[in-house]
Amino acid sequence: MTLTVIIVSYNVKKHLEQCLYSVQKASEGIETEVYVVDNNSVDGSVELIKNSFPKIKLITNKDNKGFATACNQALSVTKNKYALLLNPDTIVAENSFSSCLQFMESHPDAGALGVKMINGKGKFLPESKRSLPTPWISFYKIFGLSALFPNSKTFGKYQLKYIDENEITEVEVLSGAYMFLRMKTIRKTGFLDEQFFMYGEDIDLSYRITKSGYKNYYFPKTTIIHYKGESTKKGSLNYVRIFYQAMSIFAKKHFSNKNLKWFLFFIQLAIYLRAGASVVKRLFYRVLLPVLDFILIFFMLRIALPTWGNYKFGNSDYYPSEFIHIFIPAYIFIWLFFVLIRGGYRKFIFSKKLFSSVIYGSIAILIFYSLLPENYRFSRAIILIGTVITFAGIFFNRIITSLLKVNIIDFMSKKKQKTAIVFATNDYKDNLFEAFEDKFNIVGYLSKKPNHRENYLGDISRLSEIIDFYKISRVIYLLKDISPTEIINSMLGVNKKNIDFKIVLPAKNMTKDDFLIIDVGEHPKIKSKLNDKTENKLRKKLFTIFKSF
Repeated sequence: MTLTVIIVSYNVKKHLEQCLYSVQKASEGIETEVYVVDNNSVDGSVELIKNSFPKIKLITNKDNKGFATACNQALSVTKNKYALLLNPDTIVAENSFSSCLQFMESHPDAGALGVKMINGKGKFLPESKRSLPTPWISFYKIFGLSALFPNSKTFGKYQLKYIDENEITEVEVLSGAYMFLRMKTIRKTGFLDEQFFMYGEDIDLSYRITKSGYKNYYFPKTTIIHYKGESTKKGSLNYVRIFYQAMSIFAKKHFSNKNLKWFLFFIQLAIYLRAGASVVKRLFYRVLLPVLDFILIFFMLRIALPTWGNYKFGNSDYYPSEFIHIFIPAYIFIWLFFVLIRGGYRKFIFSKKLFSSVIYGSIAILIFYSLLPENYRFSRAIILIGTVITFAGIFFNRIITSLLKVNIIDFMSKKKQKTAIVFATNDYKDNLFEAFEDKFNIVGYLSKKPNHRENYLGDISRLSEIIDFYKISRVIYLLKDISPTEIINSMLGVNKKNIDFKIVLPAKNMTKDDFLIIDVGEHPKIKSKLNDKTENKLRKKLFTIFKSF
């Protein structure tokens, strides 16, 4: 055989299935063996491979051994001329393997090869080509100078943005998401360093390849999709810890003692500063909307109280200062507390849920009101007025933040976003529409061949025009109907329109419940489940409190 594809899997079943499907397509006409090394997944990944991909060579570990160790397990047994380290959260084009093989065969000085990668918006991923993170280059990157001067050959050297993304070029560092290796080179340099559990092993291997006299090439003549759905988020404390450990290992291994001390100091300082800034930013956005709600509702009630006092009692100063400055804030806090526990500060929220949250808050306030001494029961009418004002204030706040595109919350539901479906034949049309009509606002579908059927929008080649005309914000691709290459080219054609792409992997004789939707990006479904758990816990605690009365 010629090529060994090595995929390390850890709880990414949905991504893995699509990845393996695209690998099969890219392997046609090439002698290829595929290894999946599973690091003790619990999501059914192993069963998926055994049942749906029986020809794949499966290595199962009893614990998570990390990326480097898992790759080495497969590298140590392959006898092929080339090996590809491939992330499971990728989709490769049909020509990805063949074009890389041709380049490696015609360039005997090439020890490794990387390709052009795009994300879920069809945008170029700068980590496709990088320089070695030397002390100064790392300093420029971490302190933001590379972002300020991306085209500078001094400050922007880390991501090489001054080199055209479509130009074949020698680079110092390739991404481990797609690293095409000449095994002769790897046997000379040694396998991946197992000191690296996560992050840094690709930098280390790239550096050792160049030190052994070979070259690393960036090869943009083929493109892959990289979902980038890592479970460890950048800016989290866990990411900081793992990344710093990786950079420390690399620095201690390759840099001189003279530079090592200062390098480690600046790297550690910069990483923790950036992580701290990220935490502050997330906290700011999490707290900002409730604070805006509180301020707006308070000032609206502050205007309503004298107006109601003058109308009802002929005295605009009827309500005492303690009621305005103690009880009103307490009422608002209760209303917003119910909005919080019912998910009112999630990314997406519906008006019905907001309304019911405010109603529940009003019921709680009325219970609290009934327990107060007579001299503190100022007016039930104010609670009713406050209910209306609270809902209006919250509703208004979300509309404004949504229209201003502030990254706090999106008041427009996912179903409101106009969606187009792309597929080649009409085999799944009815099931597709039935499956998605409750979740998405389906405008229609596109296909390869023109037809005059209902909901047909046009040919896939005119996707850009159709998006503009129908104001579409989401596109769903049917993977088995549209090839990986066609999907990639289609995404590249509209990558400046900020479209939300999804990919569906259908099964034979499928029903509306059989569609597997993958977001080309992070994992909102996982996040949603976590949010649901948090919401349920809060509800249970609240129920326990009420039950105790």
